Amino acid sequence: MRAYTSLVGHLLGSHPEINGYYEMHQSYASAADLEQQERLYAAHGSLKPGSRYLFDKLLHNDYALKLEQFDPDSTRVLVAMRPSEPTLKSIVSLFARKDGGDPYADPVGATTYYIERLQALAAFGERYPGRYVYFDADLIRTDTARVLAALGQWLQLGSPLAERYQAFARTGVAGAGDSSPAIAAGHVVRQENLYPDIALDADSLQRAQQAYRDCRRRLINHAAVALTA
Repeated sequence: MRAYTSLVGHLLGSHPEINGYYEMHQSYASAADLEQQERLYAAHGSLKPGSRYLFDKLLHNDYALKLEQFDPDSTRVLVAMRPSEPTLKSIVSLFARKDGGDPYADPVGATTYYIERLQALAAFGERYPGRYVYFDADLIRTDTARVLAALGQWLQLGSPLAERYQAFARTGVAGAGDSSPAIAAGHVVRQENLYPDIALDADSLQRAQQAYRDCRRRLINHAAVALTA
C-alpha cells in the first residue's frame, strides 16, 4: 500500500493488450478466482479486443496468491516496495483523513501493517523463486522509461508502455486505489510528497527500516528480474 501501485496500474492498464488498473479485493487461489476476476471487471468495463492480460493488485495480507494453481506461462507477478519513511507517512496521511479513528492513522498502527506486509512479501518470494519481477517502487517516478521498457519486454507486449495514461471509470475512487488528485494527472508526477507535518517515532521507524532491508534483500535474491536504484 502507498507504493505507487495505482500509478503502475494505470500505466499498464492504458496499454491495448492489458485490461484493468485498480484493486478488486479478492484472492487468487484457484481457477475459479480468475473467472471471478473477469466477472468483476465486466461490471465496470469490457475487455479490449485482442488483449492478453487482466490486471489486479493485492495490497494486503488478507488476499491469498497461490501461484502453484496457475500456469507460469500465462501468469505474471510484479512486486514493488517503497522505503519505510515515505510509505509510513503516506499511510498515516491517507487514513488520518478518514472518519472513525482508523488504526492506520497512527504511526504505530501503520508500522504494524507495513512490517506484517513486508514479512508476507518476503515469504512469498522464497515460496515462488523465479516467478515474479521485483522493482524498487520509487523507480516508477525517478526512472520511468527504464522500468516501462523492462516491463514491456517482460510482458512481451507488441508496443511500448507509455508514460502517459488514461483516466478510467474508477480512477480516483476510494477503495479502488489512490483517491488523491495526483492520480488524475494522466502522467507520472516526478515530485515526491514528503509529508513534513507528519512525525514518526524513532522506534517505529527503526523497526520498519530493518524489515524493509530484510524483505528487499530476500525479494531481490529470488526474483526472476530485479530493477533496483
